[in-house]
Amino acid sequence: MKLASLKHGRDGRLVVVSNDLHWFTDAFLIAPTLQAALDDWERCEPLLRALAESLEHEAVPQGRFREHDAAAPLPRAYQWADGSAYVNHVELVRKARGAEMPASFWTDPLMYQGGSDSFLSPRDPIPLADEAWGCDMEAEIVVVVGDVPQGVTAEEALEHIRLVGLVNDVSLRNLIPAELGKGFGFVQSKPASALSPVFVTPDALGDRWKAGKLSGALSVQLNGQDFGKADAGVDMTFDFGTLIAHLARARPLTAGTIIGSGTVSNKDADGGPGKPVSEGGLGYSCIAEVRTVETILRGAAETPFLTYGDTVRIEMLDDRHHSIFGAIEQTVQKL
Repeated sequence: MKLASLKHGRDGRLVVVSNDLHWFTDAFLIAPTLQAALDDWERCEPLLRALAESLEHEAVPQGRFREHDAAAPLPRAYQWADGSAYVNHVELVRKARGAEMPASFWTDPLMYQGGSDSFLSPRDPIPLADEAWGCDMEAEIVVVVGDVPQGVTAEEALEHIRLVGLVNDVSLRNLIPAELGKGFGFVQSKPASALSPVFVTPDALGDRWKAGKLSGALSVQLNGQDFGKADAGVDMTFDFGTLIAHLARARPLTAGTIIGSGTVSNKDADGGPGKPVSEGGLGYSCIAEVRTVETILRGAAETPFLTYGDTVRIEMLDDRHHSIFGAIEQTVQKL
């Protein structure tokens, strides 16, 4: 089952979307918004599934689904917590600046609390006040959970995952060092992120969803050129069950909480830093990573961060080359 929110007020209008992303039907008689459906999932979920089946059989009124008309599935959420499940990414970034990699990073997930009061629509521009801030995209996987009790185990946590999607976790890289230097986390360096047009129930992902991981190439394009195609199911040190349990260790989580994987990152086949797509590698899911590889190999970063007019596209295709979640496609725009 695939769910989306069309632009309508602050919280969107819930619709069910066909498997091929071509059509939608309104779900307002079941729940007006996705958050309302998540709050009452036991009642809403079977009704939404029945509506989705009727849509596939053209048995209900339908309209053409246009991704430009979609808001973020959750235009605002009660909580957004982003992990760093691909420790290869963390290791590279630390290596580039000569920092040691604590052994605990391989056993205890990193996670920060992001701003969730406003998520960008999948085709909204990336607003940027100053190019000197070092604007970067970060292509990631996200899950949305129902109510999660405090102290849940990693295995139990998987049962609370309701939906899976994509995010462009926008980062202002040149603002990060000063903020982290204060020892109090990200604020200014993490503006609003963009979510994929649709979120998908885990069962609809088939064999691609297994043990809390989503497999498949995460396509990242920059100005129409392939930038990354790392496999989201490879080199993921912490599955989503582990990330959820980490977040819920000291508090329960409310329905609608969004949890991110962190930047998807693969090692090269020889175990070293990944190579650019142009050199036969799997590329990168953010600019910071290619800059770290350049620093490690050649002593200095060469690839610039995003500038006004640059366009980023993030998408995952199924085995028939059809989009699973729709595409996040954003152009950097002067604020």
